[in-house]
Amino acid sequence: MNSNEEIKEMVKQKYSEIALQDQETNASSCCGSGGCTTEVYNVMSDEYDHLEGYSAEADLKLGCGLPTEFAKIKPGNTVIDLGSGAGNDCFVARHETGETGKVIGIDFTPQMIDKARINADKLNYNNVEFRLGDIENIPVMSNIADVVVSNCVMNLVPDKPKAFSEVHRILKVGGHFSISDIVLTGDLPEKIKDAAEMYAGCVASAIQKEDYLNIIKNSGFKNIAIQKEKPIIIPNDILKNYLNDDEIETYNSNKNIIFSITVYGEKLDECCGPTCC
Repeated sequence: MNSNEEIKEMVKQKYSEIALQDQETNASSCCGSGGCTTEVYNVMSDEYDHLEGYSAEADLKLGCGLPTEFAKIKPGNTVIDLGSGAGNDCFVARHETGETGKVIGIDFTPQMIDKARINADKLNYNNVEFRLGDIENIPVMSNIADVVVSNCVMNLVPDKPKAFSEVHRILKVGGHFSISDIVLTGDLPEKIKDAAEMYAGCVASAIQKEDYLNIIKNSGFKNIAIQKEKPIIIPNDILKNYLNDDEIETYNSNKNIIFSITVYGEKLDECCGPTCC
């Protein structure tokens, strides 16, 4: 991959294509994004349809967990969803906050923002809004959110320390986050790391689990805990797009190295770095 701006532009283009698909095409696609080059999306996604507030039209099956299920959202809370896509996590969060709460979705893809706003209008939600913005510079005031959620998005951000420092900034003291993401516990083959499709699919962009948790800790969060963890198995029919038969055999001989984790952390003070407290 090239510069941070080139990476972000590639991700934006990919998710713009997904947003512009109609529901029937998206549902029938082998990968949720057309072209059958990123089937890895369906490998990672969890089913949302058992959660209250779930909207089938807003579910593009691009996540790797169910952060809103673990987010401890209470009635009246202000919730911010980073990388809100078509709005599914926002609508689940809105069920938990009720009419007295507020939910703000942030996404840097204009087509996703448009799709989410249409979905919110259909549901007649007047306390859910969607803002165009970058997770490295979140367009909300400091100390505003009770809860921050995100689903398989933070690993796509080139500057992850900056992204988590922004999560810390926007949370109220006493607030918390629940974030689902992809991490590694070993090394990926270079051919996978260099593949744009696998980057947009949240695999090639993943970092080591220990490094990911250290970024969170160094951003000032306390009581960090993994709420859920599951291995991600990439089928051979996807691997063969990047690896030859011998390379696939070598990859499969290793223990699971790609994991989906849902992480929880709290902002207990105004500390913004590892030297505080």
